[in-house]
Amino acid sequence: MDDSADVEYEYVRVADLIAADIASGRLPLGARLPGERELAAIYSVSSSTAQRVRRELVARGLVKVLRAKGTFVVRKPDAPQA
Repeated sequence: MDDSADVEYEYVRVADLIAADIASGRLPLGARLPGERELAAIYSVSSSTAQRVRRELVARGLVKVLRAKGTFVVRKPDAPQA
């Protein structure tokens, strides 16, 4: 039996939590996300995992990184299809 389908990577779990905060409006459009060190502390993950979280959110199109300014929410996640 292969349980690999049940494996959820930590960075995906944290990215999903942040995406949920964006969807709920807790993190509104234009909001600045905490820096990687602070994200790591908030979610009790390593700094490399926090980097992957940010990359995942960028790949999903939810945030944009502006050099020397930070990471900002630019789009809400698409509503799940029913």
